[in-house]
Amino acid sequence: MTIELSELSDAVQKAFPASKLKPSRDENWQLITEMGWLMLDLPEDLGGLGLKRDAVATIHHELGRVLPAAPLIPALLGLQGIAASATLTGKTNWVERICGGEYVPLHMLPAAVEKHDDGRYHGRIAGVFEGDMARHILAGLGDFYVLIPLDGPEITLHEQSLWDESRRLFDVELTGYQIDPSLVVAEGPAVQALQDNLAISAQLALSADSLGAAGALLDMTIEYLKMRKQFDRPLAMFQALKHRVADLKVRLVAAEALFWSRIAGDPTPLEIGAVKAHATSLFRDIAEESIQLHGGIGLTEEHPCHLFFKRAFLNCQLCGNEDYWEEKTGRLVLDAS
Repeated sequence: MTIELSELSDAVQKAFPASKLKPSRDENWQLITEMGWLMLDLPEDLGGLGLKRDAVATIHHELGRVLPAAPLIPALLGLQGIAASATLTGKTNWVERICGGEYVPLHMLPAAVEKHDDGRYHGRIAGVFEGDMARHILAGLGDFYVLIPLDGPEITLHEQSLWDESRRLFDVELTGYQIDPSLVVAEGPAVQALQDNLAISAQLALSADSLGAAGALLDMTIEYLKMRKQFDRPLAMFQALKHRVADLKVRLVAAEALFWSRIAGDPTPLEIGAVKAHATSLFRDIAEESIQLHGGIGLTEEHPCHLFFKRAFLNCQLCGNEDYWEEKTGRLVLDAS
């Protein structure tokens, strides 16, 4: 199936207009389901659209501009893991349920889980976005990727306090959980292959979300500088402010060019991790600069600057922060020298 990326962009912009930041979670989850975005990169033999990474990235980029609460990123990652499974019982049924709106997310932060001598698991699985929406999650437990039902007596859901008001984050605590063999998604050698594929998709999604949000915030800041006057002149006419905005725009355009070029190739998890670190740190820098460029109003809760600022800092921490990816990249360069 061939779909123009411009058509996808237009569809997202119409469904999620830029004038409505932080749209309602439950209403827009239903809208996302009805639009078929859960099926974007699902293989056609499983009933999906079979689109490439650039189509998925376009959706995430446009949604990033409005700071959505609906958890499309973890949902697509969970579906990707299930679709790739060679062991999951009733895989086709799982795929149909998820495409119909059932939320089965992948966790976006590391799990600290131990397997005891009796074969039961204890510990915490961190980074489950909108965990109150889910009945199952897809989790990596060392030698396995497995679907975990959240209604068992040995499962407890803990909501974590977040600075980012556009999302809710939960930990899943396991106290003696025993894996159901019928819910195993990957085991043995398949675990690493699945982990690499999910890592690439996660980094691409976070990069696209961050670059879309950064672009929207920078556009908002430029419009404010054109409108706000000081000494009877728009702030946009002051050379010092022009240079600051121009520097940010150059960095954003360069980061977007790097991002889209990597999508077109066959990146490794490390290469995409480095792109994600660059995109999220740039989003953070633009958020910080935008608050300053807005002056006093940028520091208020009534203005949306703080929403972008908080989202930027959380994106920086998800799936490996900047320090983690810089160290990994540096070690690779040293090993090759």
